[in-house]
Amino acid sequence: MFTSINPFTQETIAEYTAHTSAEIEQKLQLGHKAWQQLLEVPLEQRRQWMMQVAQSMKDQVDTHAALITQEMGKTLKEARAEVLKCATSAEYYAENIADMLQHKPIRSDAYKSYVSYESKGIVLAIMPWNFPYWQVFRFAIPNILAGNTGLLKHASNVSGCALAIEKIFSDSNFPAGTFQSLLVSSKDMEPIIADPRVQGVTLTGSTPAGKSVAALAGKYIKKTVLELGGSDPFIVLKDADLEAAAKTAVQGRMQNAGQSCIAAKRWIVEKEIVPAFTEAVKHFIQELKQGDPTQENTNMGPMARPDLADDLARQLQESISQGARLELGGTHEGCNFAPTLLTGVTNQMTAFKEETFGPLAVIIEAADEAQAIALANETEFGLGAALWTSDLDKAARLATQIESGNVFINAMVRSDARLPFGGVKQSGYGRELSLEGTHEFLNVKTVYIQQ
Repeated sequence: MFTSINPFTQETIAEYTAHTSAEIEQKLQLGHKAWQQLLEVPLEQRRQWMMQVAQSMKDQVDTHAALITQEMGKTLKEARAEVLKCATSAEYYAENIADMLQHKPIRSDAYKSYVSYESKGIVLAIMPWNFPYWQVFRFAIPNILAGNTGLLKHASNVSGCALAIEKIFSDSNFPAGTFQSLLVSSKDMEPIIADPRVQGVTLTGSTPAGKSVAALAGKYIKKTVLELGGSDPFIVLKDADLEAAAKTAVQGRMQNAGQSCIAAKRWIVEKEIVPAFTEAVKHFIQELKQGDPTQENTNMGPMARPDLADDLARQLQESISQGARLELGGTHEGCNFAPTLLTGVTNQMTAFKEETFGPLAVIIEAADEAQAIALANETEFGLGAALWTSDLDKAARLATQIESGNVFINAMVRSDARLPFGGVKQSGYGRELSLEGTHEFLNVKTVYIQQ
């Protein structure tokens, strides 16, 4: 049994019965059959169906947003933006998928040689609760357009979202089984991963979850893409636009109540501007109103579960006991965690060494840009990094020194359908989105033709 609980009120929304082994087998059969059907469906037809998916989400944005807010607590404004991002991304891929699947000619000694990109079957997605629509659609849209089918094991606290997404695809005329949701516990995933009809596994989640799934997938020789945790640096050099950097730092840290793998978790600031930057971010943090996510004047909702808030409180108190200074916030009740700021954080403290998954911002002082880059890289993670400076030539040079899958200059780190997204080190491997992400679960086939 899976239970959805409203994070703000702690009221039970709904309960869902786990699928039986027989039901899982039916879904695998249906998903495989749908893949065989899609092999015969012209790309233009798949594009039309995907445009129906996009239109459906636009038409029902408020319904889907309300469900997201109920199940995981983000504000309605954030939830609407998430749904619409899925819709616009569906439109983008529908418009561009033909180019992404074009044969790639390669000169050789053959009469003709090229690479073709062909679907392989069912792709299993294991997805988290923090962006319950976007994380799913960014895998599903390009894969389904390319001819694969999708099987989703979503986080257990957002089962309603999982079933709603399944309905979007089934209502958009795709063959039955093209996209299905599985209500199943993580401990029961091995037989599904092992099934020969499943051709790949994509996971977004914690590093421990990624290690577990990668080990299983490796056991059965299944391709994986892992987008895991992050402790992303937000580097502010002394020549940066301080006001813009401070505003974006707060947005990047506090959106979705800080529950994002690519949140700006470590603010690394050159020593000369630390006092001014601190005052600027305090101003923007104090403007935040944490509370009921269904109210339009609330700009930060609760955390998704009480245990997550308790763990963040532990990290906060440990860092304070290690010498960090509490500037703002620091209190929580249930899932409702006040936006919090720590200063004087060093690389020996919990808030630096561990990923903090919630509305806790920390300022770390760097003597100069060289130390700022060294501190940024002093982590086992490498998902996204931001660098703020008015010298764009310097920014381009320093970007090559940052150990991260994404580096954003004078901007907030975010995923974008047009750009490949993924990490290095303990933040995972492989890419989602763009051309690179579209090809991850396709058969990259060499075709060699001799006269």
